[in-house]
Amino acid sequence: MLKSKTRWVVRDSDHQLVEKLVNELNISPLVASLLVNRGFESASSARFFLFGKDEFHDPYLLKGMDVAVNRIQAAIKNNEPILIYGDYDADGVSSTSVLMLTLRDLGANVQFYIPNRFSEGYGPNEAAFRHAAEIGIKLIITVDTGIAAVHEANVAKELGVDLIITDHHEPGPVIPDALAIIHPKLPDSTYPFRELAGVGVAFKLAHALYGRLPEHLFEVAVIGTIADLVSLTGENRLIAKKGLENLKVTKNNGLRAIFKIAGVDPMAINEETVGFTIAPRINAVGRLADADLAVDLLLSEDPQEAELLAEEMDALNKSRQSIVNTIAEEAIAEVESNYPADRNKVLVIGKEGWNAGVIGIVASKLVERYYRPAIVLSFDQEKGLAKGSARSIPGFDLFQNLSTLREILPHFGGHPMAAGMTLKIDDVAELRDKLNQLAEDSMTEEDFIPVTYLDEEVRLEDIHLASLDEMGLLSPFGVDNPKPKVLINNVEITNLRKIGSEQNHLKITVNDQNANLDGVGFGLGAAVDEISPASKISLIGELSINEWNNIRKPQIFVQDIAIDTWQLFDFRGQKRIKSIPATVPEENRKIIVFNKQLAEKMNFHLGVETICIEDDEAAKAFDGYHANIALVDFPPSKDILVHLLKGKQPTRIYAYFYKESSDFFSTVPTREHFKWFFGFLLKKGPIDLKRYGDDIAKHRGWSRETIDFMSKVFSELDFVTINNGFINLNKQPQKRDLTDSKTYQQKMAQSALEKELLFSSFQELKTWFTNIMEESAEIEEAIKQWI
Repeated sequence: MLKSKTRWVVRDSDHQLVEKLVNELNISPLVASLLVNRGFESASSARFFLFGKDEFHDPYLLKGMDVAVNRIQAAIKNNEPILIYGDYDADGVSSTSVLMLTLRDLGANVQFYIPNRFSEGYGPNEAAFRHAAEIGIKLIITVDTGIAAVHEANVAKELGVDLIITDHHEPGPVIPDALAIIHPKLPDSTYPFRELAGVGVAFKLAHALYGRLPEHLFEVAVIGTIADLVSLTGENRLIAKKGLENLKVTKNNGLRAIFKIAGVDPMAINEETVGFTIAPRINAVGRLADADLAVDLLLSEDPQEAELLAEEMDALNKSRQSIVNTIAEEAIAEVESNYPADRNKVLVIGKEGWNAGVIGIVASKLVERYYRPAIVLSFDQEKGLAKGSARSIPGFDLFQNLSTLREILPHFGGHPMAAGMTLKIDDVAELRDKLNQLAEDSMTEEDFIPVTYLDEEVRLEDIHLASLDEMGLLSPFGVDNPKPKVLINNVEITNLRKIGSEQNHLKITVNDQNANLDGVGFGLGAAVDEISPASKISLIGELSINEWNNIRKPQIFVQDIAIDTWQLFDFRGQKRIKSIPATVPEENRKIIVFNKQLAEKMNFHLGVETICIEDDEAAKAFDGYHANIALVDFPPSKDILVHLLKGKQPTRIYAYFYKESSDFFSTVPTREHFKWFFGFLLKKGPIDLKRYGDDIAKHRGWSRETIDFMSKVFSELDFVTINNGFINLNKQPQKRDLTDSKTYQQKMAQSALEKELLFSSFQELKTWFTNIMEESAEIEEAIKQWI
């Protein structure tokens, strides 16, 4: 057996709806099933999702849009200075850039301001607003922030500065008193699509200001839309699709410079390029320095300047990666030492000196490792404050739960799955205790078991280039339209090995009814040692097309694997006893030794705990349920091995069966051998075996062991007397069969057992073990039914 890392839940597709889409749209069953699972149950809705034209909602459906547009147009007309107030992440940077490009294009006197993460923190602040008023700013427009700026809105009014808020974060109980608030989630909002990113809201404002769809801004709007992990449906899907197309042919100097330094092929750009190449570099700037650099890069009109800025951004990203790794190691140590996951349903940890700009990434790593909501805090002892970032799991709404603790959280904001906050260091313990209590009251044990939702269980024969090409029509993938994950169940392994410079990746080929599929599992290399190649395997992952040397083949990026039946690992004939501690998994490990002296030797020299089984009673009492069993040496009898395994249902058996000499390959005397030896003794009389035993064996082409064996059998049958090495026939011995000798019986039994255990094929040995276990299982099942 091999346990999967997560619970696999295959979505239950309505097969009638799937069949209907297959027939009406002429698409493959795989793609039809994916569409049904995403809620597109009619041919018309599915057709629009796959092939529909771009249709954006009227921006004036957003409450406050008309007021905002009129005020901005008046500012442009009167050449009033306008300040765009943004945020330091990828969504905030792209939001700032969208409005800067728009207002510059419309002739506005505009500048931008992004607060410093370390000295100012998240969101609008009074000092920044007062400075803006001092330099003559009469209109401030926030992007991707501001919905929680109740105090700052009052400050702006006091200063005579008009404030327009554009945001998408969850509104709190009190809404700021601003000239206009453009937000799709306002309590009284009737806007048809509520899931816009911050840049999506800024894009809608640009749309209204232009009076037409600003298609040139898609390539910037796509960055925040994908990076902020909003639902990639509705207008977000349209922004993402159009934005990815535009990125491939962009003329933006900043974006082209990023592609160059990151080695991006523009024609291969997809949503992963944004999520894993562009966004992390933009985020790195705001995490370690001032995010102005990232905005300057996107606004740059000089290619050389753009390249210099991109190089600086890349260096910051590399520095960010190093800092994250260091803090993550310290955070894991803090959890293990002081707040272990088995006693904390919500992890809340902090330390002085942790870079506040990267703790959100560290929180994500803790969630990934422990599958618990996590808050990571950076302590400023001088101010007595802790700045934190939180990440969650399904089942624990961060925003909702943190909202109940506003008395100790003067500044916080975010979403159900992510949040940022500032609080007193003295209140951290209370935050930890109360969040853990909230989790205790609202979550079940099952909530803490990671789940992987799968779109479909697919057969290998249904995975082909045509269906995979068709699957691409569902992209771009993201939240609420995830990259399809499939289950391939119970297939044979035809190739399995480790790959990579550190041998930490897995390469596999599976087969079922003459259909093959190659797979790669990044980071799964260690699993190779836990998979017996003869086992049937189940795996989950993402299907794709591998293109190499103009050859296109289906493949799967393996994300998890499982084997449902017990596994046999065959180390017979290999003198690898010393490697047992490293080879056999420690979890529920049972190292079985039948020879007491060998058991003591292994305990002493290898430092491992062995279980010595010397008789049938000990074998029967052995608990092997779901154990990893190593059979080190050869059993003294078949019965003892049967009793050891019967009904025990082990997870794995590692068969070594170490034996110094073989009964099977030594000369096993036949009845003719015994007849000759008896006649020889009758003819020659008493013989000194110590002196002449080797000569007799050599004369007949036997081993000396054969002479000694036959002599002992004759002795047990009272045919001879052996005294001090002299063997002499007894007078008138009673007629007896060779099988009456225990030595003869043991020799024949050991020879037969060796044939079954040592010199059988892998499959024969596995069948031998399986028959023992299944026979017991059938008896147990019959007893249950009878009872």
